[in-house]
Amino acid sequence: MEYRGEQTQVHYVERGEGTPILLLHGAGVDHREPLGTMEPAFADLEGYRRIYPDLPGQGSTPAPESIRSSDDVLDVLLELIDGVVGNQRLLAVGHSAGGYFARAIAHRRPEQVIGLALICPLVEEIRDVPPHALVHRAGLDGGEEKSGDGDAFRDYFVVQTPETLLSYTLNVAPGADTADTVALQRIGEQWRLTPGPTEPTSYPGPVLVAAGRQDSVVGYASQWDLIEAYPRATFAVLDRSGHALPHEQSTLLAALLNEWLRRVEENTQ
Repeated sequence: MEYRGEQTQVHYVERGEGTPILLLHGAGVDHREPLGTMEPAFADLEGYRRIYPDLPGQGSTPAPESIRSSDDVLDVLLELIDGVVGNQRLLAVGHSAGGYFARAIAHRRPEQVIGLALICPLVEEIRDVPPHALVHRAGLDGGEEKSGDGDAFRDYFVVQTPETLLSYTLNVAPGADTADTVALQRIGEQWRLTPGPTEPTSYPGPVLVAAGRQDSVVGYASQWDLIEAYPRATFAVLDRSGHALPHEQSTLLAALLNEWLRRVEENTQ
């Protein structure tokens, strides 16, 4: 599907019907990563309309020269919400940089966003990030080399198995191959939102923060600081997972997302 906004045409994929859930991917990939890793958590549930957009410069959403910062990307997302969701209440889910934007949407529209889920979210002040370290490897026998993505897979995943390699090949590599690196570099030079997501007040709705214990991109320590902004937050640090947590701990993540949905439903009754 396509939504034509003022700055660009946003490509997105939908699944299901009901309360909208906006699911945002991280930098350098596209909608296929959350669709492939998080959609199974929602697929058997009724009453939810899942919306997976490609952020500007990624997937099939172009990033013209007018999009030069995260503020511009946020404007595109808010316009997408207005166009495809309208005034309906919605939930926001984000992985990595998508979590940064999801937080900003919730803080700008706290009455509309009734739940917020953050998976390995990017934060403005990252600290105590561990080095990349392999946790588990089995059954590959050089299979990642045959795919042509060996280095990228090994640098991203701390659990390296045929299952995680397949998930990488299907859900990460296609978006990484088509990303507009020039546009992403331009936007990345002004990646901090103004104001930041937590200004000026905290967000009151049910929140899930899921961090990877071995996340060598954003870590997990600074994510704990989010608790002060979210009085209704569950915070989970998952062993055997890095920044690729949705791939490496998909079953546990699905359980956490389902529990979060129950809290959101209870809070809106």
